[in-house]
Amino acid sequence: MEHRTANFRGCRIAAHGALLAVLGAFVSACATAGPTQAINDPDEAHNRQIHEFNKDVDRTVLRPASRTYAVLPDPVERGIENFAENLDLPGESLNSLLQGRPGAAVENAARFVVNSTIGIGGLFDPARSMGLEGRETGFGETLYTWGADEGVYGEVPFLGPRTERDLVGDVVDIALNPVRLIVPPGVRTAGRAAEAGSILGDRAQYSETIDSVLYESADSYSQARLLYLQNRRFELGQTGGTDDVFIDPYAADPYEEYDAQ
Repeated sequence: MEHRTANFRGCRIAAHGALLAVLGAFVSACATAGPTQAINDPDEAHNRQIHEFNKDVDRTVLRPASRTYAVLPDPVERGIENFAENLDLPGESLNSLLQGRPGAAVENAARFVVNSTIGIGGLFDPARSMGLEGRETGFGETLYTWGADEGVYGEVPFLGPRTERDLVGDVVDIALNPVRLIVPPGVRTAGRAAEAGSILGDRAQYSETIDSVLYESADSYSQARLLYLQNRRFELGQTGGTDDVFIDPYAADPYEEYDAQ
């Protein structure tokens, strides 16, 4: 199963008009994206301060809460994760269309229909047993396919490492997700709770790797920055032949599986 890219799902953006105006200016200013290998971090001093803040949030909130969450039975945790993922499928279907991938768009839409009905609102994932794997994506990848450059690197409070392109993409994914625009408030609240639970579950599952990056490396900021960029560029096909896969310690689906080879 493909892992979800770092998404800006913990916040909600109300000013859609201002958002789209900024988006339009951003896209029009972008050069054609290529295999960028350099690290563009002009505000490193400030980003390091935010990184330390995010580490404090992890140390005092996420890590202890994830240990408590981990006592839940595995089927309960899986159901929470399934529910959160299911709410994102319509947005992923829309992004697949925008990327010129109609097959992936249909498959994501079919997954949503099957899991929302047979899967009891997304708590179960019968679509997978039917061969509907889906394709996880977001507007950050859409911008990439449109030729947008990744922009500068930054660290965002509570969210962690981001490029400009992916931060804009995350905001759009939240603001324009068709499900979150039409479902009742109670379902939206349940979705946010499920996303929080999914974060805690991932934090518990990959705790050793996350702790080694954040608390055991000589320079956790530099390591997180390098590995985040390597992983994101690899996901987008900008680099090849690398086994480096990194976890985004603060995103909604933040923890990519890490193979220490």
